[in-house]
Amino acid sequence: MVDVRRGGRSRLAVLGAVAVLALAPAVAACSDNGGGKSGGTTSSSPASPSSPPTADRPTDPAAAKAQITRNWTAFFDPKTPVAEKVKLLENGEQMRPVLGAFAGDKNAAMTSAKVTGIEFTSATGANVTYDLLVGGAPALTGSQGTSVLQDNTWKVSVKTLCGLVELSGVTVPGC
Repeated sequence: MVDVRRGGRSRLAVLGAVAVLALAPAVAACSDNGGGKSGGTTSSSPASPSSPPTADRPTDPAAAKAQITRNWTAFFDPKTPVAEKVKLLENGEQMRPVLGAFAGDKNAAMTSAKVTGIEFTSATGANVTYDLLVGGAPALTGSQGTSVLQDNTWKVSVKTLCGLVELSGVTVPGC
């Protein structure tokens, strides 16, 4: 028999933070109509843009990894304003209602992420391994997500955000 309390309070806090994304009324208004492809969003990032990519990886993988790490850290930082998170999320404008709802949740205010690994899958995509932290303590270690190069900025993918929403067991339109 599996102990459903394994992970304790921190796991429940993570799931609570994720659940607010799925349960917010504004969520129904968002979708990834771009199918995960670059949208028309123009944005800047706290990190400098990456060099033009080559066929199988970015021209400067070290700079791209540094930008991915900075942007993921900022995206999952509860102190980062929604307007900045929109710039760090693939198709961020379409997902603004979700981000706004997430920003107001007390569980989300305790949740952050630490990037532990990055592997490029193409010039514009990367697999990201990260730990989801609650109050600074690891709650979900070794989590897998993806980053995409959109508008010359490495961003958290909608696929990753939707994967976290799915942890709550709720289906969200557009995910």
